[in-house]
Amino acid sequence: MDKKVAESERISDRAWYVVHTFSGYEKRVKATLDSKIAAQGLEDVIFNVIVPMRAESEFKDGRRRVVQKKVFPGYVLVDMIVNNNSWFVVRNTQGVTGFVGSEKDPIPLSEEEAYRILNELVDGRADDDTLGFKVNDNVRIIDGIFENRLAIVKSIDAAKQRLRVLVENMPVDLDVSQVEKI
Repeated sequence: MDKKVAESERISDRAWYVVHTFSGYEKRVKATLDSKIAAQGLEDVIFNVIVPMRAESEFKDGRRRVVQKKVFPGYVLVDMIVNNNSWFVVRNTQGVTGFVGSEKDPIPLSEEEAYRILNELVDGRADDDTLGFKVNDNVRIIDGIFENRLAIVKSIDAAKQRLRVLVENMPVDLDVSQVEKI
């Protein structure tokens, strides 16, 4: 009976915590924490470590590219149960400056905050909208043999940064840099 009570208390104590890191060390902190968790068998108290990233469209060298940007530079999210051991492992990881909250009593994200942030991360991956176009958008072709013609976007390949458009009822594959929204 006591074991069930202890288990339910542990599950209810599980929460997402925000850990402050040196700027630029977020991925190193995640990698170090992941290896410490595995080496010390802490999978039952530290469940997940995330560097929040979002795919964003960037125009560079005349081409639009999708790049990963940190949502919260200098911060890492950790799904864990805080006890003396787990706190010590996270707090003493190289690159970590502390938890958000007081030094000895980290403040977890509310369930609503954690849900919102994690859903934004899932929804913010490299999808069609990061290229700035959606299916059925009206566009003008600005480069190539169909220059200055109007077209309608029919499909989007975000990974290859290509659009399939209809130009006078003829499907044409174009690079996103060859069209502009009207």
